[in-house]
Amino acid sequence: MIQYFKNINNQTVEVERAEQGAWVNLVPPFREEEFIDLGEKLEIPIEFLRDSLDIDERPRYEMEDNVRFVVIKTPTENNSFNDSDAYYITIPICIILTHNQIVTVNSFDNPAIKKFLNSFERRHPDKRNMMVLKIFEKIVTNFMEYLKEINHKRNLYEQKLYDSSRNEELLRLMRIQKSLVYFVTALRSNEMLMMKLERTNFLGLNDEEREFLNDLIVDTSQALEMANIYTNILSSTMDAFASIIANNQSQVLKRLAVITIVLTFPVLIASLFGMNVPSGFEDSRYAFYIVAFLSFLISVTIGWFFLRKKIFR
Repeated sequence: MIQYFKNINNQTVEVERAEQGAWVNLVPPFREEEFIDLGEKLEIPIEFLRDSLDIDERPRYEMEDNVRFVVIKTPTENNSFNDSDAYYITIPICIILTHNQIVTVNSFDNPAIKKFLNSFERRHPDKRNMMVLKIFEKIVTNFMEYLKEINHKRNLYEQKLYDSSRNEELLRLMRIQKSLVYFVTALRSNEMLMMKLERTNFLGLNDEEREFLNDLIVDTSQALEMANIYTNILSSTMDAFASIIANNQSQVLKRLAVITIVLTFPVLIASLFGMNVPSGFEDSRYAFYIVAFLSFLISVTIGWFFLRKKIFR
């Protein structure tokens, strides 16, 4: 689906065609006919539009026939039904600067583009470079917000782990760890992309725009550092809790082994006196009490021995 937006009298208006100074936004579902028609109308190489559909597309920039193409990664919630998948993933946003329009292509529903649309009435379509930088800003903001949500979830699941030894919380932490891996990889690639854009001045930025890009690079570096810190903390936490759970399991198995040993000797004594062979107590009225007392005495003795050795502690 293709959407056309234009800023008229500080109001965002959806128009029916790609007018000069309009913002063209492509969102799923896509059709090949739309790609071909749009590429011919706006003189966009069809490869730029097709590359936008690749979810694994790395952040990069390219120019062909005076049409500039920029790919950057942004975070989004993962709608997968698989319980082992990450809570959040990263997807590419493709920005195409044509001769008169700015085109964005999203392979999935994108919160960064929605935020940009909500603030589009404050933009100046004639300043296309600043519009690209503002999209970058929304992406960095999204990374910061999702990182805060991830940290909140991590603290919540850790607190539950203190009161539980189940694997469910560890599996949730593993999903958070996968999300952080996506974030670290994407933020590192985004940072490299922005630094290359600054060094080569691919977008033709003026001094004000380059200063704004420098601020975005600093914010991206901060988000990357946060993601790395959360990743290290989570890895250490999962290793620690895994060791604690394994230690608790060992303690439980050790106690069960001690109980088994304590009960084995009374069973052995009862089995010996229960055999159909002469034992000397066939005619005694106290035979049962003697066997019971002997079994109890041996059990107490063995239990006291293990307590003295601090086996149960």
